Amino acid sequence: MITSTFCLLPGIGVRTERRFWREGLSTWDRFLTTPVVRGISGARKALFDDRIAEAQKRFTRGDSRYFATAVAPRHQWRLYEWLRERALYLDIETDCFGQITVVGLFGRDGYTALVQGESLGLLRLRAELSRYDLLITFCGSTFDLPMLRAHFPDLPLEQPHIDLCGVSRQLGYRGGLKAIERTMGIDRVEALQGFSGQDAVRQWNRWRHQRDENARRLLLAYNEADCVNLQPLADAFYCRLVQASGLGEVPVGPTGNIRQVCEKNEAGRDA
Repeated sequence: MITSTFCLLPGIGVRTERRFWREGLSTWDRFLTTPVVRGISGARKALFDDRIAEAQKRFTRGDSRYFATAVAPRHQWRLYEWLRERALYLDIETDCFGQITVVGLFGRDGYTALVQGESLGLLRLRAELSRYDLLITFCGSTFDLPMLRAHFPDLPLEQPHIDLCGVSRQLGYRGGLKAIERTMGIDRVEALQGFSGQDAVRQWNRWRHQRDENARRLLLAYNEADCVNLQPLADAFYCRLVQASGLGEVPVGPTGNIRQVCEKNEAGRDA
């Protein structure tokens, strides 16, 4: 999807982008090899060609961080197929004083919990984040990432970021993560049914003050579910956004398997 994106060009919005697609300019390559584009002056076409050529170069190099600023936040979901195998699903927990207690990270190597007083620190967090090229959260724009920046001002958060809360609103969903999971048929284990953020705070307090090992396990299980469940949610949301975009069928890109993911999600909806 990213190589069909023209919203990274100055002054080009979704409406003009869709006109490009209808006129056969469905990829960067097709735009570059088309000498004249209706409604675009020669000088502007030359400027656009330069911008697209730069984007192509960065894409070929795998330079995801370029697109963190080149593509507006509301369009960064378009990077998902390209960066899916290099995505990090992130969720934090805090105590009643607003201090970070757990940073949960789920990526290609599984789930990792960085815990206050144990493994949570700037150097470890920086090392973990540096291994990934896309951040995916739920409400991360308004909570997780601002909290991380406040607690770790020197932490580089340069990757593109997809906030699935904003994406869910685009698709017409309402409610928080757990409510949307239920709507999408994404399950949690019985021990976590009805477990909330306030419960996470209480479990942290039990661990911190009483060294209750069961409370610690439950807190980390809750955080792990918050991270792990973002992946099927991101898969489903990406497929639906592509299908609603007007581009046509879901393109097959570098990850090679997103079409199968979309077909599976669509079959689940029809069942």
